[in-house]
Amino acid sequence: MQRQYSGTAGRIENCQVGVFATYASPAGHTLIDRELDLPEQSWCADDQRRDTAGIPDDRVFATKSELAVTMLERAWCAEVPFRWVTADEVYGQSPYLRHWLRDHGIGYVLAVACDHRLTVGADGTKLPVADIAAELPESAWHAHSAGYGAKGPRDYDWAWIAMPGHPGQSVLIRRNHTTSEHAYYRCFTPRPVSLADLVRVAGTRWRIEDSFQNGKSLVGLDQYQVRRWHAWYRFTTLAMLALTYLAILGATGPRPRIGQRHPMALIPLSLAEIRRIRHALTLPPEQRRHALAWSAWRQHHQTQAHHAHYQRRQHELPLEY
Repeated sequence: MQRQYSGTAGRIENCQVGVFATYASPAGHTLIDRELDLPEQSWCADDQRRDTAGIPDDRVFATKSELAVTMLERAWCAEVPFRWVTADEVYGQSPYLRHWLRDHGIGYVLAVACDHRLTVGADGTKLPVADIAAELPESAWHAHSAGYGAKGPRDYDWAWIAMPGHPGQSVLIRRNHTTSEHAYYRCFTPRPVSLADLVRVAGTRWRIEDSFQNGKSLVGLDQYQVRRWHAWYRFTTLAMLALTYLAILGATGPRPRIGQRHPMALIPLSLAEIRRIRHALTLPPEQRRHALAWSAWRQHHQTQAHHAHYQRRQHELPLEY
């Protein structure tokens, strides 16, 4: 079961495209759901291909946004606790997804394209969001961090604009300090929030990419060679389960301190390090001690390097965070 795709690969590739949901909290993040994206004409309307790939008869064409709503509905019915949804432009452009979230009282910060048109006046005038950003005075921009990244705080300028006639809806615009490049978001806040809250939600989107990177490098999410519907779902589900296992270990593990002379807390173990430690526990005693000693050495030195790097960026960094 393959399709031709010319997206981020930069060329036409045979591949399988999935829509995934990542659950993120301050303790960690992991993939929790998935749906296979089937093209309407080349697959959904081709009975022979459907039979060969074992696609269920009741599966009909659905856009990526509709697949996303399907997963959100499953999470909602399972009482998974979540208050916000963030996603890229494919989903931010979807009125269907935005309506579903508003109907369920769930806030969102969804990216949209620069040519996304918004109502800006009582007379119904619509303008591209890029044009709205170009007219903003400098006083409209406020500096906020979207969270900590590998190179330090991800600081940007942000502008927040209410949408007249649309209660709870607004537009969030991000400006890069160095390049002045803009990014745009449609937002909905079912209850009063601050600009810092919206910036924090927008910044959690990197966890989606981090989940994919960990899934591919640690649990073989992209290593399958299956060609049938059920095989794709089985393999993907097992890979997600393995990733979630690592994420839970990372979220619940202790955070010891380096020592009396260095009271700072160790940085959290990466999922890759947790995977190495888990493998070390299966080794003979002498090899196990050697592997665990190397793991402790790496974590101590990564912590010191991490703090030194942040101190260079900020000149001051709390010892515990």
